[in-house]
Amino acid sequence: MPMTPEQRREIFRRLRAADPAPRTELVHASPFELLVSVVLSAQATDKSVNLATVELFKAAGTPGAMIALGRKGLERHIRRIGLYRTKAKNLLAACRLLIQRHHGEVPRTREELEALPGVGRKTANVILNTAFGQPTIAVDTHIFRVSNRTGIAPGKDVRAVEEKLLKAVPGEFKHDAHHWLILHGRYVCQARKPKCPGCMINDLCEYRSKTVKD
Repeated sequence: MPMTPEQRREIFRRLRAADPAPRTELVHASPFELLVSVVLSAQATDKSVNLATVELFKAAGTPGAMIALGRKGLERHIRRIGLYRTKAKNLLAACRLLIQRHHGEVPRTREELEALPGVGRKTANVILNTAFGQPTIAVDTHIFRVSNRTGIAPGKDVRAVEEKLLKAVPGEFKHDAHHWLILHGRYVCQARKPKCPGCMINDLCEYRSKTVKD
């Protein structure tokens, strides 16, 4: 049977009780730094991004400063991150557009964000949610897995899961749902061996292949 609205509500009650104020693990001090970090995080870990940006943001914490670094200067900071050349190219192009179109500020609409090089729907959702407090849900591999495995919002692709989550997650939990689900997928509902015995929503989860020991 499909998960009921009350079961979903209870899942998010428990996730909130365990972590009342969830936050992204990407270290940033401004919407621009968050934008840079999220672009860099594609096919990379948050840890590797944070290791690179701790020095990058000291040298270039604004679009103008990043442009001043130049391609080679930016690449030196991010060269240990996958696809760093493409990411450097996109970030510099995005910085130019931020200055030309938005007075150096990160825009607050999906359309304007997705017009920036290197920014897709998932990245835009992260910015809108984390930087500007909008109740968006960015579906990455962790959230896609948790949503399908638990039965919270099953879907065949990330867009389908996003749309189901936006309908299924109760309003009071919607703003933080992205963070709870990604952290749950990263540390508990892991891909290869989920930690079902210690999972706080084990009794509500519909996963048929639950592990019996960690």
